[in-house]
Amino acid sequence: MSSHQPTDHHEQPQDVIEAITPFMPVVLPVAGAVLIFLLAFIAVFMA
Repeated sequence: MSSHQPTDHHEQPQDVIEAITPFMPVVLPVAGAVLIFLLAFIAVFMA
């Protein structure tokens, strides 16, 4: 009566990583541009 059914708990993080990975070439430059814009805005505001 010990039937082992596959569980998806161990595969979930890898699926999330694989889902996000194709968007990295778009997300990273956009995040960098937003960060640079915010730092420049703070620098101008403090000057």
